[in-house]
Amino acid sequence: MKIINKLLNSAVATSVLFASNIALAKEKPFAIVIHGGAGTISKKNFTPEKEKAYRAKLQEAVETGYAILDKGGESLDAISAAINILENSPMFNAGKGAVYTHNEIHELDASIMDGKTRQAGAVAGVRRIENPINLARLVMDESVHVMLSGDGAEEFAKTQGIPLINNSLFDTDSRYESLLRAKEKMKKAEQGKVDYQAAHQALDVEFKVGTVGAVALDKNGNLAAGTSTGGMTNKRFGRIGDSPIIGAGTFAENESCAVSATGHGEYFIRFNVAADICARVKYQGKTIEQAGNEVIHDVLMPAGGTGGVIIVDTKGNMSLPFNTQGMYRGSKSNTTPTYVAIFKDE
Repeated sequence: MKIINKLLNSAVATSVLFASNIALAKEKPFAIVIHGGAGTISKKNFTPEKEKAYRAKLQEAVETGYAILDKGGESLDAISAAINILENSPMFNAGKGAVYTHNEIHELDASIMDGKTRQAGAVAGVRRIENPINLARLVMDESVHVMLSGDGAEEFAKTQGIPLINNSLFDTDSRYESLLRAKEKMKKAEQGKVDYQAAHQALDVEFKVGTVGAVALDKNGNLAAGTSTGGMTNKRFGRIGDSPIIGAGTFAENESCAVSATGHGEYFIRFNVAADICARVKYQGKTIEQAGNEVIHDVLMPAGGTGGVIIVDTKGNMSLPFNTQGMYRGSKSNTTPTYVAIFKDE
């Protein structure tokens, strides 16, 4: 009798497992991937407490976005919520953790794109917007334009009921110390009769990267991508990077994939990185893993471009290629558990 009961229990368990697998297979895929910037991220520079804090914040961003998707929410809402978590943390170069310009203020950029309609919105060089990704969303939804910059973007924000905050809200001691280090390095280079442009080119990678972003696929099969940044440490002349540029730092279309980039923006602009990856998927039939690796390692890297991207496709496949020492990153889908990582060997 015991043997029969065991066999029955085993059969029931197998049936339940089989049924759950079928249900999972029938469920429409949904997924979210986030990043908090790529660059010179070495384990030796992390205390256990610091590493734990970064991982916790990345997980919070992933879980916040995933919860929206799990309830049937839109991919645009999921990425916006995830990016807000990162913008509101002083640990990342976006929002409250934005780097300083040469003039010791903060100028922020962001963009967002809807894969269903290919509608997009972006803001560049804003100084008094607490969450730039939210204003980029309003540019997409409530204006006839794609990109607004500086004072004009902030004037538009006021028409949408977005309060303008003091630029000092973005101040952090660590970013200010980074600015001073960058200025000192450039000062030494310029004393050697090197002009500003050459001196800036010689700055370490750590001063040229840092962004947050998210890409997602919702249950309706719609993709979305968004990116937000404080830009480059010690930047001058109203410099704008790739983050607010559709096709360079952000791109999404339901026919291929959604991409958010992080890295040395000038290279991502010149090589049209985000759109190039999606084009390889769409026109060459490549997987997002193949397309991402080709662009990040075979196109960008030989030219001197450093950074990475996060990608998701319409089947819920995810890829996170980068060519730096590390990239703050995380992902979750209806078929894969929460993944959070910082260093290259994870």
